[in-house]
Amino acid sequence: MKKIIAALLVLVLVGASVFAEGQGETESAEESNPFAWVEEMGEGELPAVNPLLVQGDVATAGSSTVAPLAAVIIERYKEDGLTSQVTLDVIGSGAGFERFTVAGETDVSNASRAIKDSEVENAAEIGRTPIPFRVGTDALSVVVSQENDFVEDVTAEELALIFGGAETWNEVRSDWPNEPILRYVPGTDSGTFDFFVEMVYDEDPDTILSAENTQFSEDDNILVQGVSESPYAVAFFGYAYFVENQDILKILSVEGIEPSQEAVENANYDSIEKNVEAGGYPIARPLFIYSDAEIMRSKPQVAAYIAYFLNNVNDVIDQVGYFPADLSVAEANWLEAMEGAY
Repeated sequence: MKKIIAALLVLVLVGASVFAEGQGETESAEESNPFAWVEEMGEGELPAVNPLLVQGDVATAGSSTVAPLAAVIIERYKEDGLTSQVTLDVIGSGAGFERFTVAGETDVSNASRAIKDSEVENAAEIGRTPIPFRVGTDALSVVVSQENDFVEDVTAEELALIFGGAETWNEVRSDWPNEPILRYVPGTDSGTFDFFVEMVYDEDPDTILSAENTQFSEDDNILVQGVSESPYAVAFFGYAYFVENQDILKILSVEGIEPSQEAVENANYDSIEKNVEAGGYPIARPLFIYSDAEIMRSKPQVAAYIAYFLNNVNDVIDQVGYFPADLSVAEANWLEAMEGAY
């Protein structure tokens, strides 16, 4: 009997050893495979991402407009099991591109405007080819304080006067108060500034840069605070910041059109006039994250982050305050960059 028990114990111990060895080999294989996070999908579809198996950190920087959306995605990523770090520096689209295309310090650049030709040339000099991933649409918002009881809607021409050509409100409309216009404007490193200047001032920033009573800031929260404190103040920034502060701010319609999913879908982003003709919100704009194929292939955690972002963004974008976009081009860009990598 003792011999039988001893034999059984040996079998149990051998079985446990084999199981542990097999489990160890599985864990070792996962640790040694930087693409272990890939969960295959159908042909032509992005893979699902298992955050528990993602290894390595990701550095991102750029747009203050994209930041609230990226922050929600990163938080969800962590809740799903990510143990590595995704850093998010909010420095404006221009400064973000500077880090990505000149210094080469970041893996992903967040942007509220398309990359410029000069920035693409800078990237080429350090061996990078920026790839755009459109992640949503923003209705750039012109706002005043809730205490403002005289402005509800502005034309494109009035918008140009408000942020540059006029010193007092009654110079824009004669029945508005004879009070100085207090302007709160995104800083010149901001993609929001660049887009607004492109659409409203035909890419010439001189008028807005020389306007009196203008405070510039890369921090949209400073703009929110400033515009909320006076009935004669006005600002523009991403729609998410209006949504977050709508208890103290009032959004203005532009050319009689208010932000909505239908209005941003009808906007073609070429010009205010064309957007209005199409029934689109006049100053809607696409939102992007950018990376590079070599970065994504050599640092699979970057590819994982972008895939996770694209797989989840339309589930959370409404709660942030932006509007969903067609992700097909972004998904195709990801698949092309990663073809044959895993």
